[in-house]
Amino acid sequence: MADRVTVIGWDGSPLTAAARSALGAATLVAGAAHHLALDEIPPAAERVRLGSVALAARRIAGHRGTAVVLADGDPGFFGVVRTLRAPEFGLEVEVVPAVPAVAAAFARAGMPWDDAQVVVAHPRTLRRAVNVCRAHHKVAVLTAPGAGPAELGLLLDGVHRTFVICEELGTDRERVTIVTSDKAADHTWRDPNVVIVIGGPVVPAEDGGWIAGRDPAAGPRGWALPADVYGGQLGEGETDLLRAAQLARLGPRTGDLVWDIGCGSGAFATEAARCGAAVLAVDRDADACGRTSAAARSFGVQLQIVHGTAPHILENLPEPDVVRVGGGGAAVVSAVAARRPQRIVTHAATRDAAELIGRNLSEHGYAVQCALLQSVELDTRAWTEKERSVAFLLTGQLERRDGAPPVRSP
Repeated sequence: MADRVTVIGWDGSPLTAAARSALGAATLVAGAAHHLALDEIPPAAERVRLGSVALAARRIAGHRGTAVVLADGDPGFFGVVRTLRAPEFGLEVEVVPAVPAVAAAFARAGMPWDDAQVVVAHPRTLRRAVNVCRAHHKVAVLTAPGAGPAELGLLLDGVHRTFVICEELGTDRERVTIVTSDKAADHTWRDPNVVIVIGGPVVPAEDGGWIAGRDPAAGPRGWALPADVYGGQLGEGETDLLRAAQLARLGPRTGDLVWDIGCGSGAFATEAARCGAAVLAVDRDADACGRTSAAARSFGVQLQIVHGTAPHILENLPEPDVVRVGGGGAAVVSAVAARRPQRIVTHAATRDAAELIGRNLSEHGYAVQCALLQSVELDTRAWTEKERSVAFLLTGQLERRDGAPPVRSP
């Protein structure tokens, strides 16, 4: 039985001496159709078309001989190595890497990629991959059938991005195309492909940065920043301590889409975006939309801002993961709950209003928490009271029918 497999990365360039040596000794070779057509494969070797990596691993584990797996790019980067190393197969894996498909795509585009996010899009993860494209100015998407450039473009409706689409890298059918995201669905694209998604405000680092992807230290230190950071007075639902509690309850993260309804100054929306989430900010006041846009620009984060009145404006928005309702009362909370986000936070000024919203959330299948938050700001020169605020903080957590917290697919 085979207890060892050599995984060879392929990027279209001539194979290295180590790769040729391993391939020449192989009695079983697994790979895609274009890999199995390589001249270096011994004529007598068994050839396995690579579909399910797990099935191929079982076949390799039961093979009496020397096994090789061919894979595009670096097979250790979102590749087959992870599956082959699973303990259930008992395989020792040796890797001969090649240039990763993401690196090759950025090379074709003539662009640096140390500041890019990299995501994998399958049909089950497509929505989260799109949310990363909403939230960041440069993203490389490793696509799959059913989750390619056309699907990315359709789900980015209302968010302008530029696509650099690299098809069949390393083959004689390689093609690089630049289109806007709204035009991507007008074409048929060949697999496999890598899509570089570019757009939105960019804050370049003078020295090229110090960490791959987004610099977590960008912007001022801390969360729930004071009003003067956002240009002055905040609304009653935007105090720093209430905002801190709302952020803590929602826990926005990379891959999420956050709705901020009644965005006001943009303080909450901006801070949710600083967490890496995609944010869709809604307000009926055009001035509030302008303030939110200015706050996002000052922090170098990306927001999609929608001017309109809830709940009607919410009907055609993409599905949220978590929602902050900053205004609109029970009617807006009800419309949001009907969309079934994982969590909803809102606030009320009185106990009666809090009870009404709480009952509304319960009727929609949410477990409800309510806390009375009171804060008193002191003037530390005389230790006298400057300002007092009181609010009821309500949180709705979507429940499964059996009462356990819901498990939502990516």
